[in-house]
This record gives sequence, C-alpha cells and structure tokens, in this order.
Amino acid sequence: MSLTSFFTLTSLLFFVWTLINARFLPRLRNGSLSRTPLVSILVPMRNEEQNVRELLLSIQSLSYPNFECVIINDKSTDQTWELLQQYTQGDNRFRILQGRTLPDRWVGKVHACHQLSEVAKGDYFLFLDADARLAPDTLEASLSLMKQHKAKLLTGFPAFPVETLLSKLLVPLQHFIIYFHLPIALANYTLRRDTTAAHGAFMLFERNAYLHIGGHRAVQSSLVEDVHIARKMKEAGFRVTLANITSYVSCFMYDSNQATWAGFTKNIFVGLGRSVPLVLFLSFFYTIFYIFPFALLGKGIYMPALFLLLQRLYIDRNTKQKAYVSLLQPFALLTLIILMFYSMSLSLRKKRYEWKGRTYL
Repeated sequence: MSLTSFFTLTSLLFFVWTLINARFLPRLRNGSLSRTPLVSILVPMRNEEQNVRELLLSIQSLSYPNFECVIINDKSTDQTWELLQQYTQGDNRFRILQGRTLPDRWVGKVHACHQLSEVAKGDYFLFLDADARLAPDTLEASLSLMKQHKAKLLTGFPAFPVETLLSKLLVPLQHFIIYFHLPIALANYTLRRDTTAAHGAFMLFERNAYLHIGGHRAVQSSLVEDVHIARKMKEAGFRVTLANITSYVSCFMYDSNQATWAGFTKNIFVGLGRSVPLVLFLSFFYTIFYIFPFALLGKGIYMPALFLLLQRLYIDRNTKQKAYVSLLQPFALLTLIILMFYSMSLSLRKKRYEWKGRTYL
C-alpha cells in the first residue's frame, strides 16, 4: 500500500467512525413533562463580575415554573457580590451565599459546589458554571431526556462561542475529543467507568443519587471533578447520559488567551490521568495522522487532508461552532501537543497549577 493510500484510508476511516459514533449522542429536544419537580440551579462564582448579569438574565428567562437558584460567592475580590445583590433584588427564586474558607485538601470549585448542595431543596440539582447561558426551555428538555434514558445524571459539552486565538484553537477540541475518542455507545449505555465524559458547566443530578454517592465531598481534591463524580455515579450503578446540549446551553469559557492557557494547563495532564505514556502516544498519533497529512498538500496529495477537514467540519456543524474554525485543526492539535507537554512538565517538576488566585498540585 502506498503512502498516499494509507493516509487516505486512515483519514476516511476516522471520518466514518465519527459519523457512526455521533449516532449514540442524544440531543436535547423539546419534551413534555407530566410533573414539574423542584430544580435547584446551583452556581459557584469566584471573581465572575463579567458573567453575573448575562447569567442571571439567562436564568430569569427560564420558562420552567418550579426552580430555585442558589449562588455562592466564593471569596471573590472583584464586584461579584455587589452585582449579585443588584441583579437578584426582589426575585425570591434566588438565594445568594457567602462561601466559607477553603479547607485543606479541597479544590475551590468543588468546595463551593458542596456548600451549595448543603442548602439546595430541589428534587434535582443542576450545577452550572458562571459562564454558562441557558435557552428558556432548557430545564424541560433536560428533565424529559433524563426520564427517557432513565438517567440519574445528565451532562454535556455546551456550545462554545470563541473569540481569542487560543480559544479558537483549543476550546472546540473538547467536542472533537468526544466525537472521535470517546466510544459514546459504551459511555451512555453501560456502567463502564473508563468510558466516562462530563462537563462541569452543565451537570443535572437526581438529588437522591447525588447524595447517595456522597456528592462533591466524594471528589473533594479533584481538579477534574466533573469526570470523577460521573464515574462515582456509574460505580454506584446509576446511569449517566452524555448529550449534545449545544442548541440549549452555551459556555463562554475563557475571555483571554492567558485564561485559556491557564485553564487547559490545569486540566489537561490531570484529565489524562497524569499518564506520561498517554501524552507520548497522543502526541505521536496526532503528529502522524492529523498534522503530517496536511504537509502532504505540498506534494499535491489532497484526499487525507480533505477527509480530516470533513470530519472536523461535521463535528463543528453539530456543535454550533463557526465553520471556519475547522480549518485550524492541524494548528489546534499542534498547540494541544505543546500544551500537554507543558502541563506534564509542571506536574513532574512538582510545580503548582494556578487558577483564579489559587494554586493546586
């Protein structure tokens, strides 16, 4: 088999696999409910003054008739607390809390979520990040899908509006990793913990199941608490459903290149289980199968790159991403390789990751 044929075949197989794999990812859709249980929307906030207004407007616009929203101000040093007071004044669906001091061996966000769960009254707990935005009928669609799949946890990767260069390169890769690397059928229809994905920006738990596993206390020291708490759910025998939520939920993850780099640095090596062999394998894999085929364009070999671009375009189209971002795929994966090695080097040298004024090993 010639070099051209080999890369054309592998690229085609990657594209076909992605098409098949995506069929097992259910979408949030309009759904009818016979009852409207109380939903507690729980939002940790630390230095989120730029997100307060838009998030609250999003929640206040929800059409679901039976929800409460509890927000915790986690030792913010900006105007988060004052803005929360201003924009929730007179709306008795909202409660604003001041967070307690972070104890040893806890991650900041995890501790904030734990405090929120202690006061939540709902039959369902929806943990949201401050940079998330919801369509008006998100809760109806989510509860309907949970009932349909008999799930105790519903999660998904939101749509990611991207503006800065690094966010365009790195943030949409989260969807690429799900559609290509995760065997979605096993993730959604088995209890295998090694096929688990979740996104902390949107996690809807059935209350009793959440409490049964110990809630966020069970993952108190995790930097990737979303995946780890989803694994705890599966270990306890509860079904976890990963859905395409991009028509209902958006997440403005990072507002600068610096924040993008810091956020991915904190999560990428930890998310790979701090595995050096896995970093080396992925770096080799992406270089050979996703970067080298674009170098073949200089030799007039087009088909491998075409199939890779079609794969990425299909994913971006399904996840409400701007089409031109697909063209950045080889540069995105090159950036990811550099980032993996940087994050790994910090961990191996016992350097601390920094995020929102706190540091973590």
